[in-house]
Amino acid sequence: MRRKRNANSRTLLAMAALACFCHPAQTAIIGTCTIMIGASGTMKSNPSINILGSKQAGGSSAGATITASSLLCTILNLLDCYSVSAPAPIAFTSAPSGGDTDVTFATVFRLDGSGVDVPGSSPQRVINGTHTIQVDLTATKSPGIFPAGNYQGTVTVRCE
Repeated sequence: MRRKRNANSRTLLAMAALACFCHPAQTAIIGTCTIMIGASGTMKSNPSINILGSKQAGGSSAGATITASSLLCTILNLLDCYSVSAPAPIAFTSAPSGGDTDVTFATVFRLDGSGVDVPGSSPQRVINGTHTIQVDLTATKSPGIFPAGNYQGTVTVRCE
């Protein structure tokens, strides 16, 4: 009887050890990612007044500086670096009555002066160091046009 118990104990110990190796390891990023807000963007309307956006004539992109520093990123050669994204908001921060009705929002961003627009919800890895980001927001009203008034939209830049 004693021999059977020892065999069962060894089997259970082996299964427990195997279970530990089968689960993906969760690691925390050891480091920081700091976002310093720069210039605010300006949204302008298109001639049909159904689009407000920072890429319209007279508009301007918002800007920020991101400084990423991850010890694991340095040691493990980019294995565990930060990703940057700028997802679109679901509504204006402020708008006149009816200004938020039937509106869809979209964002794009560019890292480090690149001319390539990246969709706002598509995280982009950044290596350690300082990076610039330019963000554009577009609001499209369909059907109809935007009522006259002041509009404000806020895009949250994420570094995760």
